[in-house]
Amino acid sequence: MKLSNLVTSLFLALGLAVTAQAQWINLPLPGTPRTRDGKPNLSASAPRASDGHPDLSGIWISSRQYTNPGGRGLERFMPAGSKVPMLPAAEKFYAEITGNGRYDAADPSERCLPDGIPNHMLPIPIKIVQTPGLILTLFEEFFVFRQIFTDGRKLPVDPEPAWFGYSVAHWEKNTLVVESSGFNTQTYLDGEGLPHSADLRITERYRRPDFGHLLIEFTFTDPKYYERPWTATIPFDLMPDTELIEHFCENERDLGQMYRK
Repeated sequence: MKLSNLVTSLFLALGLAVTAQAQWINLPLPGTPRTRDGKPNLSASAPRASDGHPDLSGIWISSRQYTNPGGRGLERFMPAGSKVPMLPAAEKFYAEITGNGRYDAADPSERCLPDGIPNHMLPIPIKIVQTPGLILTLFEEFFVFRQIFTDGRKLPVDPEPAWFGYSVAHWEKNTLVVESSGFNTQTYLDGEGLPHSADLRITERYRRPDFGHLLIEFTFTDPKYYERPWTATIPFDLMPDTELIEHFCENERDLGQMYRK
């Protein structure tokens, strides 16, 4: 299981307070706009990179500001009343892994492997590092990384399948548009078990409306499992004045004891 969740549960059971970023508490980071009382001003203008585009850099955590609270998994970030347009093959797969209430043994994170995109971005912190030609996403979970190239290259043709696929991006005014393909088939799209095939393509649109908020719009295209492309927009909140901490998973043996709530 995800180690941070297990540790948090154990500490809470003992009646101890848990601080997610305890190793870096009260760390004022330079370049952070502040209010008069010294707190980070999260409504200040978004910073700009040297090329004039918004700088997406920072530590971010997904927000539970659901637009469709009655949904499951990624459905909660779709318009109200929306459903993921699954084809029969996806519905069958989804029913099989969720019907008995147990975590599916094929879920990679329960075996200390990456969750894929966007599942690995939820809900544990990520750090975006924006540089000329390359944007890195550092994941606190398992301390792995993703590369998004902005140097003008094209997506590779027939690449070796990868956990996070292959990603290239360009700017459309103030929006970063990321195109990804080349995913392996060992991951789910979300924590509820939405499947995908090797033909999955994901388009992401990153917008930073102000200093403390980030919106990522994910559009999924996979004709094997879904009737049509569908979109979920996930809000992220900045985690100021902190840093990522090490988060590793090893020798997981609790899979058989875990149940969905």
